[in-house]
Amino acid sequence: MIKCHLSRIMGEKRLKISDVARDTNLNRGTLTRLYHETAERIELEVLDALCRYFNCKIEDLIEYLPEAQTGQDHAE
Repeated sequence: MIKCHLSRIMGEKRLKISDVARDTNLNRGTLTRLYHETAERIELEVLDALCRYFNCKIEDLIEYLPEAQTGQDHAE
């Protein structure tokens, strides 16, 4: 599972989606999908813009969690 930490980062900085969209020129819908973790793909340009905006690394924004850590182990 891929976990997106955009909502946590924005919460820590008390930013709204509209603030980030305005400041980065990223599409509000794209940011909303990342914020709510419903995005199915992320463009490299989006990651680049968010890393620059938040002065962070990609691993601060997104994280890979093996199935066992997510509580969604699909053992049959």
